[in-house]
Amino acid sequence: MKKSLVILLAATLGLAACNSEKKGPGGLLYKIHNSAGKEKIKEGDIVKINFTQKNERDSVLGSTYDTDQAQIFPVGKKTYAGDMQDVLTLFGEGDSATFKINLDTMAFHTKQPKPEQFKNDKYLVFTVKIEKVFKKGANEPDSVFQKKASDFFQADYKADMDKKKNAEEGKIKSYIADNNLKVQTSASGLQYVVTTPGSADKAVDGDTVSVNYTGKFTKKGNDKKYKVFDTSDEKVAKEAKVHQPGRPYGPTKMVVGGTVPGFTEAIKLVGKGGKVTAIIPSKLGYGEQGGGPIGPYSPLVFDIEVIDIIKPKAAAPAAPAPAPAAPAPAKK
Repeated sequence: MKKSLVILLAATLGLAACNSEKKGPGGLLYKIHNSAGKEKIKEGDIVKINFTQKNERDSVLGSTYDTDQAQIFPVGKKTYAGDMQDVLTLFGEGDSATFKINLDTMAFHTKQPKPEQFKNDKYLVFTVKIEKVFKKGANEPDSVFQKKASDFFQADYKADMDKKKNAEEGKIKSYIADNNLKVQTSASGLQYVVTTPGSADKAVDGDTVSVNYTGKFTKKGNDKKYKVFDTSDEKVAKEAKVHQPGRPYGPTKMVVGGTVPGFTEAIKLVGKGGKVTAIIPSKLGYGEQGGGPIGPYSPLVFDIEVIDIIKPKAAAPAAPAPAPAAPAPAKK
């Protein structure tokens, strides 16, 4: 056998070994995609990680990549073999891996039944990237370690926020260019495309509208599609793997003025039967704080269809005030 073939075979077998799923404590399964070879995480370390959480049907339940916001937390003492704290000790800074938490093990040790949405699942699936592990120095007092960690992660957070803020305009421009949109821009900075004007009468603050909508981010996921984070369309929700069993899908009623400014402005641009695509900058959306699956400084795209406009009922006329009583005659 030629030397080059031997090397290739050895590399192939090595890759297969790295990609094979391993068994861990408590029914845990895991696979390390990349190992940076650094010291493993231990109790007391503070870690910064990015992750995607899914069920076994590949539906995404949460992702720091969608919010563009890694999570930071101290690694605590494990409560049972195979829990989240225990899993993290398998990895070090720079590692990426997929692991499966056994839900039956979790239910047994926590004395809590499986959540309804996981009743048909055996595992909760995480794909993680360990971005940073902040370790306590030998004989370092807790107060000194906590101060150093706080200073480090505050500076890291500020740098991250500055980066997101500066990148927002570019994200919007890229989305518009990639989708060949001919947008109009309002005085507020909302960019939009009216695809169907609808009726002449448009909604105003205080009206109730019935709308179909889909909200998505301006960047594509690993599947090369724009990530949907919310929708009233059940078919779209299932295709995007954000479907929530039991949620009522279909036209959604909301009061005009009760949503983020960009969404409210977009609704007012079309009449009944109208359709509009709105690209909402974060200043008209969820701002520098974000909310739920929406990260700080996140521009959003909404496709909106106004199904109906419902005017508030006129207030019933006020009953006439009773006539003032005549003063009692003075006693003589």
